[in-house]
Amino acid sequence: MPFAVLLTNDAARDLEELYDYIALHDAPQKADHVLSQIEKAFSRLSQFPKQGSHPRELLALGIREYREVFFKPYRIIYRVVEKNVYIFLIADGRRDMQTLLQRRLLDA
Repeated sequence: MPFAVLLTNDAARDLEELYDYIALHDAPQKADHVLSQIEKAFSRLSQFPKQGSHPRELLALGIREYREVFFKPYRIIYRVVEKNVYIFLIADGRRDMQTLLQRRLLDA
């Protein structure tokens, strides 16, 4: 039975902002492609939620409850709880991920 993939409000905002940025600064077709690939990643997570690795920034702090998958350069950070996959963050991996993860996941 597939897992439910649920976006937090922050992750939904990440996805919307990412789409808008790409559409404005590159091309709407590119934004559609990126959105499609991220949605495919969600679909794979629904079937195989443990496929992702643990984010190295969190492993360094001893935190192992979060996982990540990539659609380069984008990172999708999530957590599996029972039969749900909660998406917490969708971000360009070239950003300062240590600070972003700390602000989004640890300071919450």
